[in-house]
Amino acid sequence: MIFWGPPGVGKTTLARIIANRTRASFIDFSAVTSGIKEIRTVMQRAEDNRRFGDKTIVFVDEIHRFNKAQQDAFLPFVEKGSIILIGATTENPSFEVNGALLSRCKVFVLQSLKTEELTVLLSRALHDPRGFGEQTVRMPQNMLEMIAAFANGDARAALSTLEMVVLNGDTDGDVITVTPETLEQCISKKSLLYDKTGEEHYNLISALHKSMRNSDPDAAVYWLARMLEAGEDPLYVARRVTRFASEDVGLADPRALEIAVAAYQACHFIGMPECSVHLTQAVVYLSMAPKSNALYVAYETAKKDALSQLAEPVPLVIRNAPTRLMKELDYGKGYQYAHDTADKLTNMQCLPDSLLGTEYYRPTEQGVEAKYKTRLEQIKQWKKQHS
Repeated sequence: MIFWGPPGVGKTTLARIIANRTRASFIDFSAVTSGIKEIRTVMQRAEDNRRFGDKTIVFVDEIHRFNKAQQDAFLPFVEKGSIILIGATTENPSFEVNGALLSRCKVFVLQSLKTEELTVLLSRALHDPRGFGEQTVRMPQNMLEMIAAFANGDARAALSTLEMVVLNGDTDGDVITVTPETLEQCISKKSLLYDKTGEEHYNLISALHKSMRNSDPDAAVYWLARMLEAGEDPLYVARRVTRFASEDVGLADPRALEIAVAAYQACHFIGMPECSVHLTQAVVYLSMAPKSNALYVAYETAKKDALSQLAEPVPLVIRNAPTRLMKELDYGKGYQYAHDTADKLTNMQCLPDSLLGTEYYRPTEQGVEAKYKTRLEQIKQWKKQHS
């Protein structure tokens, strides 16, 4: 099985509980410090246990850090039943665990602990003899709640912070008093869950993109801040914002692309933290702009035809004829220069025969694009009249 969840939710603890309840041998294995040689040694020990009728649980912490070859080393022993494999990961197993191993595992998704749950945990640590129960610690309940909120769902971080504030509290005989000043010094900045190459990276950029698409500037600015404050490269965000300007706004507001590109240049010039305001300007502008995906649909439809249709030749009339031979072969014959006509329009065929009459760009009624729709209808009407 695979335990997938954020740090500090008890993945290792769960594995140990399972081993104790099933009375199985428990082998704790770290993907950070172990290689294939260590895997084979451990597997041999598990195989010996199996011959004597003993079950072995092999717990692999940070299993996503193993490469494909290292993960494959577990396969034969999992299939034979030599071991019960429990892997723990903070990354999406779909991306980080190879398919052969993943298909033999049941994935359990562990959620972050809630602030209320962490508060109960911290209160227990203050009063239990295994924690600070044998000491007199004066600390208001609201401070425990602040530590719980600061931990961002991570029990380990919450307990570490509690230990830090108690050890730095004011001592008067046997009494330790934790003041708001002490707590403030120990809680300097919340640690945001974020991995620039993992699933959360894609979750947050998706949240930003879809918030802008939904014309929700407040949500868009929030997700922008989440990414930037967690250390994301502002140029990456600026590139995605630039893509959005054409994919979701397009000609409904042609200025959207200009503003997005300007924000990218500003980020390149001055970097973080100053460029956060430029990205905010672009994100809010794009959120409030009229929306059209006509350009995106046009290209995707044309791409499908380009990939699935035969590679038809370019119509002779619009071919370039830089040499005498090309002219003799009728390259460019009958070409009409639109600027020489009164309406700046001609009836030349520019698409291959099999795609004649195909419409890729279908403008919407949104913003400036409504003018393009009117113009396109005028062009179609003219061509009908002059066909």
